[in-house]
Amino acid sequence: MMNRMLGVLTLFALLSPAWAQTPARTFAEQLGYPKDKKVVIMHIDDVGMSYESNLGTIKALTEGVATSFSIMMPCGWVPGFVHYMKQNPGLDAGLHLTLTSEWKDYRWGPLAGKPAVKSLVDAEGALWPSVKDVVKNGTPDDVEREIRAQIDRARTMGFEPTHLDSHMGTLFATPAFIERYVKVGMQEKIPVMFPGGHNTAIQVDEKMSPEMLDMTRKIGQQLWASGLPVLDDLHNASYGWKGPTKKNYSKKDLQRYKTELYIEGLKNLKPGLTMVIMHCTQPTEVFPHISDSGPTREGDLLAMIDPELRKYIEKEGIILTTWREALERRQKIK
Repeated sequence: MMNRMLGVLTLFALLSPAWAQTPARTFAEQLGYPKDKKVVIMHIDDVGMSYESNLGTIKALTEGVATSFSIMMPCGWVPGFVHYMKQNPGLDAGLHLTLTSEWKDYRWGPLAGKPAVKSLVDAEGALWPSVKDVVKNGTPDDVEREIRAQIDRARTMGFEPTHLDSHMGTLFATPAFIERYVKVGMQEKIPVMFPGGHNTAIQVDEKMSPEMLDMTRKIGQQLWASGLPVLDDLHNASYGWKGPTKKNYSKKDLQRYKTELYIEGLKNLKPGLTMVIMHCTQPTEVFPHISDSGPTREGDLLAMIDPELRKYIEKEGIILTTWREALERRQKIK
């Protein structure tokens, strides 16, 4: 995702004042969290994508350490989760802004409607299947229309998004796309997922150059100046953790494998506000007909409900938080 941001960040750097170094204080400290503490948003992507995604998310929130999630508004199981939210108010529900429809036999179209966003629609009438397709065909105006349509549907269904992020990183793919993403977030006063601080984890994951790192911080300062909270870092490695190497592993093996990796990831985080991304699914016999990603998604769920992960978080004094709390803290700062 971050590698595609190079052109984006260069554009923003040309338009921005020259803030050069790592901020003296982390954004977490500026939000009032204790100095030198790891403050973590344990975040679930792809909610509403399937019945199984909803089941896994609910289980990770109610029985595990997950604290936040984002919903794919064009997908078929969104109403089921929104109805659950209305029975359980106060959940940290953002929008997983969706501009792709990547599965072969289960697909969705734009909420703005095909006539309004023709450049975002493929020959089947669905959103394009890959980020590359969206970059090749999509116009920035259509991207913004679809972003706003997804926000509008959330509000029509009765909830105000606590944050925005990007499915498959599509909105980080070109300078024009990210400009619209950030613009809408600032105009609507909705926090956007953007790592704008020390970026210790994400710079390793994405092999960011010093120039790219400096540019992310410039954008972070812009978002902060607009009145929104900003991430100090982003951990986005878990989708690549496919499972134990041995064949015929058990669910216990999968849980242990994923839990150990999450603990290692948390151990390596630096103090500040970090979003840790995961995909929690409780598979049924249907999910393999959607995607072959069931094992890694189930592994995320198993890790979130593992008592060993909770014990580690508590032992290390890691503070779990939400986008909702981060915005509330930011709004108190003049």
